[in-house]
Amino acid sequence: MCGRRAGRRPEPFGDERFAHSTRHQRYRCKSRAQNASRVAHRPATAGRPRDRFVRERKQRRGLQMSNRHLLVIGNGCGGTEAAFAARTSGWEGPITLLGDERFQPYHRPPLSKTYLEGEVTAESLHLRGDVAYERSAITLHAGHRAQAIDRKHRKVAMSDGTEIGYDELILATGGRPRTLPVADALPQRPSNLHYLRTRTDADALRDELRPQRSVVIIGAGYIGLEVAAAAVRIGMTVTVLEAASRVLARVTAQPISEYYEAVHREAGVNILTNCVLEGLETRGDGRIEAVRCSDGTRLAADVVVVGIGLIPNSELAAAAGLEVDNGIVVDDDLRTADSHIMAVGDCVRQYSHLYDRFVRVESVPNALEQARNAAAVLCDKPTRPTGAPWFWSDQYDLNLKMVGLSEGYDRLVLRGRPEDRSFSAFYVVGDRVLAVDTINRPADFNVSKRLISERIPVTADLLAASDVSLRDLVNAAQPSTSSSTA
Repeated sequence: MCGRRAGRRPEPFGDERFAHSTRHQRYRCKSRAQNASRVAHRPATAGRPRDRFVRERKQRRGLQMSNRHLLVIGNGCGGTEAAFAARTSGWEGPITLLGDERFQPYHRPPLSKTYLEGEVTAESLHLRGDVAYERSAITLHAGHRAQAIDRKHRKVAMSDGTEIGYDELILATGGRPRTLPVADALPQRPSNLHYLRTRTDADALRDELRPQRSVVIIGAGYIGLEVAAAAVRIGMTVTVLEAASRVLARVTAQPISEYYEAVHREAGVNILTNCVLEGLETRGDGRIEAVRCSDGTRLAADVVVVGIGLIPNSELAAAAGLEVDNGIVVDDDLRTADSHIMAVGDCVRQYSHLYDRFVRVESVPNALEQARNAAAVLCDKPTRPTGAPWFWSDQYDLNLKMVGLSEGYDRLVLRGRPEDRSFSAFYVVGDRVLAVDTINRPADFNVSKRLISERIPVTADLLAASDVSLRDLVNAAQPSTSSSTA
């Protein structure tokens, strides 16, 4: 039977009771009537100690939250989204967004498409208007490069000699184009040799793209083919060199490569596959005048564009002692080995529970999704489930959207007819769809995201049957039991 005993310490109350909860556990079984009596005889203005404790704790926490500084390094789409998403999610303290480019944060995908052709202005590329930064109290520092991270003191050293402290840090450092070894060996970079990653790159290249001129594009990936489509529409003589046996070899199946190769040839682009670059011939002013291939082919060039892949900007993280392995390694919450440093975007390598392996995804939608989830984690908000990564590429009148990662497929199933310039390709292993390429088929793309993310089993025959609604097929199917772990 519970009750107060003579000679024993009175039952702790309020803060004290909680502080000694274990030691005095057996004294906490006072009846509700006894406690109610104590409260009833306490002055009304004193307030309940427990309530006061909670209120004061909230006030202290609120003060701490309002003073905590979130620093985001990298003002590309991922970094900018992380800053705004943090504010939207409830981050109360100051937010600083750093970027080494001098421009206001902008959309990158149009740089190799409409911006290159002059169809859109630089101002239209801005991710946010000036008012948005002011309204969200986000301090933007463009043209500032982070040099080093002092994890112990939570400071970042800048290229101008200043330091910026932080409580939480998000790295959104993106990537940079892989450079051409034969060009790196030249005494200086030729002025007509171009890579395409930033607006500065695009501005310089756009000035060189003029009708009647010749451009040699090295690399037949998405960047190379998008530039080829833009250049041939401008009226240039366009040649694409690819060391592999087909275009888009790293990301698509053979039929898709053949389809895109045929489309480009039809538009007037000269494509040379199995063609290895051997050297660059330069003039007295240092500009390239011709490109030499290992088979003896010599191609005159007014402009040379290189698109041979991306290198993640992970040096800052590596120098700070964070784990780096083809990107900054993060956990499911996008945290690095340092709990106060997160990373998002093209620079990140994360374990994919959908594909059961580590992946680094170069994709704007992936960067945005990671940025929103990082902000949610910082603000103790629920995160969105990670879906299949997706990408897109616009060339001519073809809108190619890809969802999922195709590595490991054993069958390719086509839905629709390529000659109609509208079809989809399903990368299948067993009864599971790993990835889908859709060409001018937005409805297929939207359904395929669910098909892949939920690992919905489906037969090849039904996928190929254009008279069967893909949406109905997915709605009727039951997710695979293995999807529960995804």
